[in-house]
Amino acid sequence: MLKLYGFGKAFSMVDASPFVVKVDLFLKLAAIEYQFIADFNALKKSPKNKLPFIEDKGKKIGDSAFILKYLTEKYQLTLDDELSIEQRAQANIYSKALDESLYWCLVYSRWVKEDSWPVIKETFFGTLPAPLKWFVPGIVKKDVKKTLYRQGYGRHSESELLSIADEHFSSLAVLLSDKPFFFGEKACSFDAVAYAFLAEFISVDFFNSFNQQARKYDNLVQYCQRIEAQYYPN
Repeated sequence: MLKLYGFGKAFSMVDASPFVVKVDLFLKLAAIEYQFIADFNALKKSPKNKLPFIEDKGKKIGDSAFILKYLTEKYQLTLDDELSIEQRAQANIYSKALDESLYWCLVYSRWVKEDSWPVIKETFFGTLPAPLKWFVPGIVKKDVKKTLYRQGYGRHSESELLSIADEHFSSLAVLLSDKPFFFGEKACSFDAVAYAFLAEFISVDFFNSFNQQARKYDNLVQYCQRIEAQYYPN
């Protein structure tokens, strides 16, 4: 059976990482049988030293975009067959925008914002034994802030980052409009991407200014609820 490796449940989500959720929902949409393995230590055997990755009959594939491409080609999936050439191109660009831009807003909203840090600290480090729990969280937070700064988004102010995030939310709200899914009546691969990122802001069980901004868009909230009712009923 195909295996999907992720971090595990957090914030009332199947996984704290939108990239893991993306693959998880894609597998559900494609009706591919799989086993979800929540194991932070799986990073050690990941082909790219990141999660998620999948293991399919001994073959390991890392990076969510390459995983989706691999699954589509190997299993001859038809999720995007109803999309036009232009729509497929749009979905590709939209996916990159979420992966490479909105993601960093999410990272900031969790790891840098002071009002979110207590929740993050307890969720990811609460079970560490002393003395690790006394210094490991601070080290990891410092590393994340350095990564954000090198990436570029860490050089922006919080209000600037919130503005960037809201541009994504408002654009997605316009694209979705009153449709059940982003490209019509049927879910496609982009819906796995869009839901994964939106839900990490909208469906999580904690509050900050970024989460609250995303929740202002009723159709995006309803979109997440619609997918969760069908694919994540528990």
